[in-house]
Amino acid sequence: METSRYDHFDIQIIEKSIVKATNITPDDPPQLIFLSNLDLLSGRFPVTYFYVYPTSPHSGCFSLIIQSLKESLADTLNYFYPFAGRIVTNPKTDEPEIICDNSGCLVIEAHANIPLASLDFYNLDKSLQGKLVSMNHEFPLQVQVTVYTCDSISITFTFDHALGDASAFGNFLRSWSQIARGKPILDVPMLKRNKFITPRFPPSYSKYLDDVFISCSIKDILDIPANDISVKRLYHIDAKDIDRLQRLASAEGVKRTKIEAFSAYIWKLMATTVSEANTNCKMGWLVDGRTRMFPQTNSMSNYIGNVLSVAIGDASLIDLKQRSLSDVGETVHGAISKVTNESHFLDLIDWVECHRPGLMLAKIVLGKAGPCLVLSSAGRFPVAELDFGFGAPILGTVCSTINKIGTGYMNQRPSARGDGSWVVSAIVWPALALALESDPNTVFQPMTTYHLGL
Repeated sequence: METSRYDHFDIQIIEKSIVKATNITPDDPPQLIFLSNLDLLSGRFPVTYFYVYPTSPHSGCFSLIIQSLKESLADTLNYFYPFAGRIVTNPKTDEPEIICDNSGCLVIEAHANIPLASLDFYNLDKSLQGKLVSMNHEFPLQVQVTVYTCDSISITFTFDHALGDASAFGNFLRSWSQIARGKPILDVPMLKRNKFITPRFPPSYSKYLDDVFISCSIKDILDIPANDISVKRLYHIDAKDIDRLQRLASAEGVKRTKIEAFSAYIWKLMATTVSEANTNCKMGWLVDGRTRMFPQTNSMSNYIGNVLSVAIGDASLIDLKQRSLSDVGETVHGAISKVTNESHFLDLIDWVECHRPGLMLAKIVLGKAGPCLVLSSAGRFPVAELDFGFGAPILGTVCSTINKIGTGYMNQRPSARGDGSWVVSAIVWPALALALESDPNTVFQPMTTYHLGL
Protein backbone atom coordinates (compact mmCIF):
# COMPACT_ATOMS: atom_id res chain seq x y z
CA MET A 1 0.00 0.00 0.00
CA GLU A 2 1.47 3.33 -1.09
CA THR A 3 0.74 6.47 0.94
CA SER A 4 1.16 10.05 -0.27
CA ARG A 5 0.84 12.82 2.33
CA TYR A 6 -0.41 16.28 1.40
CA ASP A 7 -1.16 19.49 3.23
CA HIS A 8 -4.80 18.87 3.93
CA PHE A 9 -5.58 15.22 3.26
CA ASP A 10 -3.98 11.86 2.55
CA ILE A 11 -4.46 9.60 -0.44
CA GLN A 12 -3.74 5.90 -0.20
CA ILE A 13 -3.21 4.07 -3.48
CA ILE A 14 -4.75 0.67 -2.81
CA GLU A 15 -4.24 -1.05 -6.14
CA LYS A 16 -3.20 -0.40 -9.73
CA SER A 17 -4.64 -2.58 -12.48
CA ILE A 18 -4.32 -2.80 -16.23
CA VAL A 19 -7.65 -3.33 -18.00
CA LYS A 20 -7.67 -4.69 -21.54
CA ALA A 21 -10.32 -5.21 -24.19
CA THR A 22 -11.87 -8.67 -23.88
CA ASN A 23 -12.39 -9.51 -27.57
CA ILE A 24 -8.83 -8.92 -28.75
CA THR A 25 -6.53 -11.94 -28.47
CA PRO A 26 -2.70 -12.04 -28.39
CA ASP A 27 -2.83 -13.60 -31.85
CA ASP A 28 -4.47 -10.52 -33.36
CA PRO A 29 -1.84 -8.45 -35.17
CA PRO A 30 -1.52 -4.89 -33.78
CA GLN A 31 -3.26 -2.33 -35.92
CA LEU A 32 -1.42 0.90 -36.62
CA ILE A 33 -3.45 4.13 -36.69
CA PHE A 34 -1.78 7.10 -38.35
CA LEU A 35 -2.96 10.40 -36.92
CA SER A 36 -4.93 12.68 -39.21
CA ASN A 37 -3.85 16.19 -40.15
CA LEU A 38 -6.21 17.65 -37.54
CA ASP A 39 -4.86 15.28 -34.86
CA LEU A 40 -1.42 16.75 -35.45
CA LEU A 41 -2.69 20.20 -34.39
CA SER A 42 -3.74 19.01 -30.92
CA GLY A 43 -0.39 17.93 -29.54
CA ARG A 44 0.12 15.32 -26.82
CA PHE A 45 -1.39 17.22 -23.91
CA PRO A 46 -3.21 15.27 -21.17
CA VAL A 47 -6.95 16.02 -20.79
CA THR A 48 -8.59 15.13 -17.46
CA TYR A 49 -12.28 14.97 -16.58
CA PHE A 50 -13.33 15.03 -12.92
CA TYR A 51 -16.64 13.52 -11.78
CA VAL A 52 -18.07 13.34 -8.28
CA TYR A 53 -20.66 10.82 -7.03
CA PRO A 54 -22.31 11.29 -3.63
CA THR A 55 -23.14 8.61 -1.09
CA SER A 56 -26.04 6.50 -2.27
CA PRO A 57 -27.92 3.75 -0.44
CA HIS A 58 -27.80 1.80 -3.70
CA SER A 59 -24.07 2.24 -4.23
CA GLY A 60 -22.92 -1.01 -2.66
CA CYS A 61 -19.40 -1.51 -1.38
CA PHE A 62 -16.39 0.08 -3.05
CA SER A 63 -14.88 -3.25 -4.15
CA LEU A 64 -18.03 -4.16 -6.07
CA ILE A 65 -18.11 -0.74 -7.73
CA ILE A 66 -14.46 -1.13 -8.81
CA GLN A 67 -15.12 -4.61 -10.15
CA SER A 68 -18.13 -3.38 -12.14
CA LEU A 69 -16.18 -0.42 -13.57
CA LYS A 70 -13.30 -2.65 -14.69
CA GLU A 71 -15.60 -5.20 -16.33
CA SER A 72 -17.63 -2.58 -18.17
CA LEU A 73 -14.44 -0.74 -19.19
CA ALA A 74 -13.05 -3.94 -20.71
CA ASP A 75 -16.26 -4.36 -22.71
CA THR A 76 -16.16 -0.70 -23.79
CA LEU A 77 -12.59 -1.08 -25.07
CA ASN A 78 -13.84 -3.67 -27.55
CA TYR A 79 -15.49 -0.75 -29.37
CA PHE A 80 -12.78 1.83 -28.58
CA TYR A 81 -9.70 -0.37 -28.93
CA PRO A 82 -7.26 2.51 -29.73
CA PHE A 83 -7.80 3.71 -26.14
CA ALA A 84 -6.11 0.52 -24.92
CA GLY A 85 -3.14 0.92 -27.25
CA ARG A 86 0.19 2.72 -27.12
CA ILE A 87 1.15 6.06 -28.64
CA VAL A 88 4.66 6.12 -30.08
CA THR A 89 6.63 8.60 -32.16
CA ASN A 90 7.63 7.55 -35.66
CA PRO A 91 11.40 8.28 -35.83
CA LYS A 92 11.21 9.11 -39.55
CA THR A 93 8.36 11.62 -39.41
CA ASP A 94 8.58 12.71 -35.76
CA GLU A 95 4.79 12.30 -35.66
CA PRO A 96 2.79 10.23 -33.14
CA GLU A 97 1.11 6.96 -34.10
CA ILE A 98 -1.27 4.68 -32.20
CA ILE A 99 -0.35 1.01 -31.97
CA CYS A 100 -3.56 -0.90 -31.15
CA ASP A 101 -1.88 -3.80 -29.35
CA ASN A 102 -4.30 -3.94 -26.38
CA SER A 103 -1.62 -2.95 -23.87
CA GLY A 104 -4.51 -1.76 -21.74
CA CYS A 105 -5.67 1.17 -19.63
CA LEU A 106 -4.42 1.97 -16.15
CA VAL A 107 -7.03 1.89 -13.38
CA ILE A 108 -6.05 3.18 -9.94
CA GLU A 109 -8.04 2.53 -6.76
CA ALA A 110 -7.50 5.04 -3.94
CA HIS A 111 -8.81 5.97 -0.50
CA ALA A 112 -9.04 9.56 0.82
CA ASN A 113 -9.02 10.12 4.57
CA ILE A 114 -11.60 12.93 4.44
CA PRO A 115 -15.31 13.14 3.64
CA LEU A 116 -16.18 14.48 0.20
CA ALA A 117 -17.57 17.70 1.69
CA SER A 118 -14.06 18.58 2.96
CA LEU A 119 -12.61 18.66 -0.55
CA ASP A 120 -11.63 22.07 -1.92
CA PHE A 121 -13.75 22.32 -5.08
CA TYR A 122 -12.70 25.91 -5.78
CA ASN A 123 -8.92 25.51 -5.82
CA LEU A 124 -8.61 22.71 -8.34
CA ASP A 125 -4.83 22.65 -8.40
CA LYS A 126 -4.69 22.10 -4.65
CA SER A 127 -7.21 19.26 -4.71
CA LEU A 128 -6.40 17.36 -7.88
CA GLN A 129 -2.81 17.47 -9.03
CA GLY A 130 -0.79 14.56 -7.73
CA LYS A 131 -3.67 13.48 -5.51
CA LEU A 132 -6.86 12.65 -7.34
CA VAL A 133 -5.08 12.63 -10.71
CA SER A 134 -2.16 10.25 -11.19
CA MET A 135 -0.01 10.57 -14.29
CA ASN A 136 1.71 7.72 -16.13
CA HIS A 137 2.52 8.72 -19.69
CA GLU A 138 2.82 5.10 -20.82
CA PHE A 139 -0.97 4.82 -20.82
CA PRO A 140 -3.12 6.94 -23.20
CA LEU A 141 -6.07 6.40 -20.84
CA GLN A 142 -5.82 6.43 -17.04
CA VAL A 143 -8.67 6.24 -14.56
CA GLN A 144 -8.43 6.95 -10.83
CA VAL A 145 -11.38 6.00 -8.62
CA THR A 146 -11.18 7.50 -5.11
CA VAL A 147 -13.51 6.66 -2.23
CA TYR A 148 -13.96 9.08 0.69
CA THR A 149 -14.72 8.39 4.35
CA CYS A 150 -18.41 9.15 3.69
CA ASP A 151 -18.44 6.44 0.96
CA SER A 152 -18.79 9.05 -1.80
CA ILE A 153 -16.65 8.57 -4.89
CA SER A 154 -14.73 10.72 -7.37
CA ILE A 155 -13.43 9.51 -10.72
CA THR A 156 -10.81 11.19 -12.87
CA PHE A 157 -10.43 10.12 -16.50
CA THR A 158 -7.18 11.24 -18.14
CA PHE A 159 -6.82 10.95 -21.92
CA ASP A 160 -3.91 11.66 -24.24
CA HIS A 161 -5.11 14.34 -26.68
CA ALA A 162 -3.81 12.23 -29.58
CA LEU A 163 -6.74 9.87 -28.91
CA GLY A 164 -9.29 12.56 -29.66
CA ASP A 165 -11.06 15.72 -28.57
CA ALA A 166 -13.96 16.44 -26.20
CA SER A 167 -16.53 15.01 -28.60
CA ALA A 168 -14.57 11.76 -28.89
CA PHE A 169 -14.04 11.49 -25.14
CA GLY A 170 -17.69 12.29 -24.48
CA ASN A 171 -18.69 9.48 -26.85
CA PHE A 172 -16.37 7.08 -25.00
CA LEU A 173 -17.60 8.00 -21.51
CA ARG A 174 -21.26 7.93 -22.55
CA SER A 175 -20.81 4.49 -24.13
CA TRP A 176 -18.98 3.18 -21.05
CA SER A 177 -21.79 4.32 -18.76
CA GLN A 178 -24.38 2.69 -21.03
CA ILE A 179 -22.51 -0.63 -21.01
CA ALA A 180 -22.06 -0.40 -17.22
CA ARG A 181 -25.85 -0.19 -16.86
CA GLY A 182 -26.39 -3.18 -19.16
CA LYS A 183 -27.60 -1.09 -22.10
CA PRO A 184 -26.43 -1.14 -25.73
CA ILE A 185 -24.29 1.79 -26.79
CA LEU A 186 -26.22 4.35 -28.80
CA ASP A 187 -23.34 5.81 -30.80
CA VAL A 188 -21.05 3.22 -32.40
CA PRO A 189 -17.63 4.88 -32.79
CA MET A 190 -16.00 5.51 -36.15
CA LEU A 191 -12.30 4.77 -35.72
CA LYS A 192 -10.95 5.20 -39.28
CA ARG A 193 -9.26 8.57 -39.05
CA ASN A 194 -8.41 9.34 -42.64
CA LYS A 195 -11.79 8.43 -44.13
CA PHE A 196 -12.99 12.03 -43.79
CA ILE A 197 -9.91 14.10 -42.97
CA THR A 198 -7.88 13.95 -46.16
CA PRO A 199 -6.10 16.81 -47.93
CA ARG A 200 -7.12 18.00 -51.35
CA PHE A 201 -4.83 17.69 -54.34
CA PRO A 202 -3.18 20.01 -54.79
CA PRO A 203 -3.58 21.43 -51.27
CA SER A 204 -4.50 25.08 -50.88
CA TYR A 205 -5.48 27.30 -47.97
CA SER A 206 -6.28 30.82 -46.89
CA LYS A 207 -3.26 32.84 -45.77
CA TYR A 208 -5.28 33.70 -42.66
CA LEU A 209 -4.17 30.34 -41.26
CA ASP A 210 -0.52 31.46 -41.30
CA ASP A 211 -1.49 34.12 -38.77
CA VAL A 212 -3.10 31.59 -36.43
CA PHE A 213 -1.00 28.40 -36.61
CA ILE A 214 2.72 27.67 -36.66
CA SER A 215 5.13 24.77 -37.11
CA CYS A 216 7.01 24.11 -33.90
CA SER A 217 9.38 21.79 -32.10
CA ILE A 218 9.53 20.18 -28.68
CA LYS A 219 11.98 22.95 -27.75
CA ASP A 220 9.39 25.59 -28.65
CA ILE A 221 6.90 23.91 -26.33
CA LEU A 222 9.42 23.64 -23.49
CA ASP A 223 10.40 27.29 -24.02
CA ILE A 224 6.91 28.74 -23.62
CA PRO A 225 7.62 32.17 -22.08
CA ALA A 226 7.16 32.54 -18.34
CA ASN A 227 3.85 34.18 -17.49
CA ASP A 228 1.37 34.45 -14.65
CA ILE A 229 -1.15 31.99 -16.11
CA SER A 230 -1.08 29.71 -13.09
CA VAL A 231 -4.33 30.12 -11.15
CA LYS A 232 -6.66 27.12 -11.54
CA ARG A 233 -10.22 27.63 -10.31
CA LEU A 234 -13.70 26.12 -10.54
CA TYR A 235 -16.79 28.33 -10.68
CA HIS A 236 -20.56 27.98 -10.59
CA ILE A 237 -22.68 30.30 -12.75
CA ASP A 238 -26.42 30.67 -12.18
CA ALA A 239 -28.80 30.35 -15.12
CA LYS A 240 -30.34 33.75 -14.31
CA ASP A 241 -26.93 35.43 -14.68
CA ILE A 242 -26.35 33.75 -18.04
CA ASP A 243 -29.77 34.92 -19.22
CA ARG A 244 -29.03 38.47 -18.01
CA LEU A 245 -25.78 38.60 -19.99
CA GLN A 246 -27.59 37.33 -23.07
CA ARG A 247 -30.21 40.08 -22.80
CA LEU A 248 -27.55 42.76 -22.41
CA ALA A 249 -25.52 41.45 -25.36
CA SER A 250 -28.55 41.26 -27.65
CA ALA A 251 -29.56 44.56 -29.23
CA GLU A 252 -31.55 45.88 -32.19
CA GLY A 253 -33.31 42.57 -32.76
CA VAL A 254 -30.07 40.55 -33.02
CA LYS A 255 -30.02 37.79 -30.43
CA ARG A 256 -26.61 36.64 -29.32
CA THR A 257 -26.03 33.09 -28.10
CA LYS A 258 -25.30 32.51 -24.43
CA ILE A 259 -21.68 31.70 -25.26
CA GLU A 260 -21.28 34.89 -27.32
CA ALA A 261 -22.72 36.99 -24.48
CA PHE A 262 -20.59 35.22 -21.88
CA SER A 263 -17.49 35.73 -24.05
CA ALA A 264 -18.18 39.44 -24.45
CA TYR A 265 -18.45 39.83 -20.67
CA ILE A 266 -15.17 37.99 -20.07
CA TRP A 267 -13.34 39.87 -22.81
CA LYS A 268 -14.33 43.24 -21.39
CA LEU A 269 -13.14 42.19 -17.91
CA MET A 270 -9.94 40.75 -19.34
CA ALA A 271 -9.09 44.13 -20.94
CA THR A 272 -8.96 45.71 -17.47
CA THR A 273 -6.26 43.26 -16.35
CA VAL A 274 -3.84 43.44 -19.29
CA SER A 275 -0.66 45.49 -18.93
CA GLU A 276 -0.70 48.89 -20.61
CA ALA A 277 2.39 47.77 -22.47
CA ASN A 278 -0.09 45.98 -24.75
CA THR A 279 -2.49 47.85 -27.00
CA ASN A 280 -4.62 44.81 -27.85
CA CYS A 281 -5.70 41.51 -26.37
CA LYS A 282 -7.10 38.40 -27.99
CA MET A 283 -9.80 35.90 -27.23
CA GLY A 284 -10.09 32.45 -28.78
CA TRP A 285 -12.82 29.80 -29.11
CA LEU A 286 -12.39 26.09 -29.80
CA VAL A 287 -14.71 25.00 -32.61
CA ASP A 288 -15.73 21.41 -33.40
CA GLY A 289 -15.73 20.77 -37.15
CA ARG A 290 -17.84 17.60 -37.20
CA THR A 291 -21.10 19.30 -38.12
CA ARG A 292 -19.33 21.90 -40.27
CA MET A 293 -17.60 19.50 -42.66
CA PHE A 294 -20.69 17.43 -43.53
CA PRO A 295 -23.65 19.51 -42.32
CA GLN A 296 -26.23 17.74 -44.51
CA THR A 297 -25.55 14.16 -43.41
CA ASN A 298 -24.01 14.64 -39.93
CA SER A 299 -21.86 11.66 -40.92
CA MET A 300 -19.00 12.59 -38.57
CA SER A 301 -21.04 12.71 -35.37
CA ASN A 302 -19.44 9.50 -34.03
CA TYR A 303 -15.96 10.15 -35.41
CA ILE A 304 -13.22 9.38 -32.86
CA GLY A 305 -10.26 11.71 -33.23
CA ASN A 306 -9.59 15.44 -33.26
CA VAL A 307 -11.71 17.74 -35.42
CA LEU A 308 -10.91 21.05 -33.76
CA SER A 309 -9.97 24.50 -34.91
CA VAL A 310 -9.65 27.76 -33.05
CA ALA A 311 -11.29 31.09 -33.84
CA ILE A 312 -9.32 34.18 -32.84
CA GLY A 313 -10.73 37.60 -32.06
CA ASP A 314 -8.43 40.61 -31.68
CA ALA A 315 -9.50 43.97 -30.25
CA SER A 316 -7.91 47.06 -28.75
CA LEU A 317 -8.00 47.50 -24.99
CA ILE A 318 -9.62 50.91 -25.39
CA ASP A 319 -12.45 49.53 -27.53
CA LEU A 320 -13.09 46.64 -25.17
CA LYS A 321 -13.31 48.94 -22.17
CA GLN A 322 -15.49 51.58 -23.82
CA ARG A 323 -17.81 49.62 -26.10
CA SER A 324 -21.08 48.12 -24.89
CA LEU A 325 -21.55 44.44 -24.21
CA SER A 326 -23.68 44.14 -27.36
CA ASP A 327 -20.94 45.76 -29.48
CA VAL A 328 -18.31 43.39 -28.13
CA GLY A 329 -20.76 40.53 -28.67
CA GLU A 330 -20.91 41.47 -32.34
CA THR A 331 -17.12 41.24 -32.54
CA VAL A 332 -17.26 37.83 -30.85
CA HIS A 333 -19.87 36.61 -33.33
CA GLY A 334 -17.81 37.82 -36.29
CA ALA A 335 -14.64 36.07 -35.09
CA ILE A 336 -16.34 32.73 -34.46
CA SER A 337 -18.23 32.86 -37.77
CA LYS A 338 -14.95 32.83 -39.70
CA VAL A 339 -14.27 29.20 -38.79
CA THR A 340 -17.73 27.63 -38.47
CA ASN A 341 -17.86 26.46 -42.07
CA GLU A 342 -16.66 23.61 -44.24
CA SER A 343 -14.20 25.74 -46.23
CA HIS A 344 -12.23 26.66 -43.13
CA PHE A 345 -11.72 23.05 -42.06
CA LEU A 346 -10.77 21.92 -45.57
CA ASP A 347 -8.23 24.76 -45.68
CA LEU A 348 -6.92 23.76 -42.25
CA ILE A 349 -6.39 20.15 -43.36
CA ASP A 350 -4.45 21.42 -46.36
CA TRP A 351 -2.41 23.86 -44.23
CA VAL A 352 -1.20 20.98 -42.08
CA GLU A 353 -0.40 18.93 -45.19
CA CYS A 354 1.81 21.75 -46.48
CA HIS A 355 3.70 21.95 -43.19
CA ARG A 356 4.24 18.26 -42.42
CA PRO A 357 6.13 16.46 -41.03
CA GLY A 358 6.50 17.60 -37.46
CA LEU A 359 4.54 19.39 -34.79
CA MET A 360 2.07 22.22 -35.33
CA LEU A 361 0.09 24.31 -32.87
CA ALA A 362 -1.91 27.50 -32.65
CA LYS A 363 0.42 30.41 -31.93
CA ILE A 364 -1.60 31.34 -28.85
CA VAL A 365 -0.80 27.95 -27.26
CA LEU A 366 2.90 28.80 -27.45
CA GLY A 367 2.35 32.26 -25.96
CA LYS A 368 3.38 33.92 -29.22
CA ALA A 369 0.25 35.99 -29.78
CA GLY A 370 0.16 38.35 -26.79
CA PRO A 371 -2.41 38.31 -23.98
CA CYS A 372 -5.15 35.80 -24.82
CA LEU A 373 -7.83 33.64 -23.25
CA VAL A 374 -9.43 30.65 -25.00
CA LEU A 375 -12.96 29.51 -24.22
CA SER A 376 -14.10 25.95 -24.83
CA SER A 377 -17.82 25.24 -24.69
CA ALA A 378 -19.13 21.70 -24.35
CA GLY A 379 -22.86 21.98 -23.89
CA ARG A 380 -23.42 18.45 -25.24
CA PHE A 381 -20.71 16.77 -23.16
CA PRO A 382 -22.26 14.11 -20.86
CA VAL A 383 -22.53 15.27 -17.26
CA ALA A 384 -25.66 14.28 -15.34
CA GLU A 385 -26.23 11.23 -17.56
CA LEU A 386 -22.82 9.69 -16.75
CA ASP A 387 -24.28 7.03 -14.43
CA PHE A 388 -22.15 3.87 -14.18
CA GLY A 389 -24.76 2.00 -12.19
CA PHE A 390 -24.26 3.64 -8.79
CA GLY A 391 -26.12 6.89 -9.34
CA ALA A 392 -25.77 10.16 -11.22
CA PRO A 393 -22.88 12.56 -10.56
CA ILE A 394 -23.28 15.91 -8.82
CA LEU A 395 -20.29 17.39 -10.69
CA GLY A 396 -18.58 16.81 -14.01
CA THR A 397 -15.87 19.13 -15.26
CA VAL A 398 -12.53 19.25 -17.05
CA CYS A 399 -9.27 20.05 -15.29
CA SER A 400 -5.64 20.35 -16.31
CA THR A 401 -2.36 18.95 -15.03
CA ILE A 402 -0.35 21.16 -17.39
CA ASN A 403 2.12 23.33 -15.49
CA LYS A 404 3.14 25.65 -18.30
CA ILE A 405 0.70 27.17 -20.76
CA GLY A 406 0.88 30.08 -23.19
CA THR A 407 -2.74 31.23 -22.97
CA GLY A 408 -5.48 31.53 -20.41
CA TYR A 409 -8.17 28.90 -20.72
CA MET A 410 -11.79 28.44 -19.66
CA ASN A 411 -14.04 25.43 -20.13
CA GLN A 412 -17.83 25.62 -19.84
CA ARG A 413 -19.99 22.61 -18.97
CA PRO A 414 -23.68 22.31 -18.08
CA SER A 415 -24.22 21.80 -14.37
CA ALA A 416 -25.33 18.35 -13.20
CA ARG A 417 -28.22 20.15 -11.47
CA GLY A 418 -30.08 20.35 -14.78
CA ASP A 419 -31.42 23.82 -14.05
CA GLY A 420 -29.54 25.69 -16.80
CA SER A 421 -26.61 26.66 -14.58
CA TRP A 422 -23.01 26.17 -15.69
CA VAL A 423 -19.76 24.88 -14.26
CA VAL A 424 -16.68 26.72 -15.55
CA SER A 425 -13.10 25.63 -14.94
CA ALA A 426 -10.41 28.24 -15.50
CA ILE A 427 -6.64 28.57 -15.84
CA VAL A 428 -5.95 32.30 -15.72
CA TRP A 429 -3.53 34.91 -14.44
CA PRO A 430 -4.11 36.20 -10.87
CA ALA A 431 -5.33 39.65 -11.94
CA LEU A 432 -8.02 38.12 -14.14
CA ALA A 433 -9.16 35.73 -11.39
CA LEU A 434 -9.49 38.73 -9.07
CA ALA A 435 -11.44 40.69 -11.69
CA LEU A 436 -13.82 37.79 -12.33
CA GLU A 437 -14.62 37.43 -8.64
CA SER A 438 -14.68 41.09 -7.56
CA ASP A 439 -16.67 42.65 -10.41
CA PRO A 440 -19.85 44.21 -8.93
CA ASN A 441 -21.90 42.46 -11.62
CA THR A 442 -19.96 39.24 -11.42
CA VAL A 443 -21.45 35.96 -12.54
CA PHE A 444 -18.52 33.87 -11.28
CA GLN A 445 -19.23 32.17 -7.95
CA PRO A 446 -16.36 30.13 -6.44
CA MET A 447 -17.52 26.51 -6.39
CA THR A 448 -18.57 25.30 -2.94
CA THR A 449 -20.29 22.30 -1.41
CA TYR A 450 -23.46 24.41 -1.33
CA HIS A 451 -23.58 24.50 -5.13
CA LEU A 452 -23.18 20.71 -5.17
CA GLY A 453 -25.85 20.07 -2.57
CA LEU A 454 -23.40 18.52 -0.09
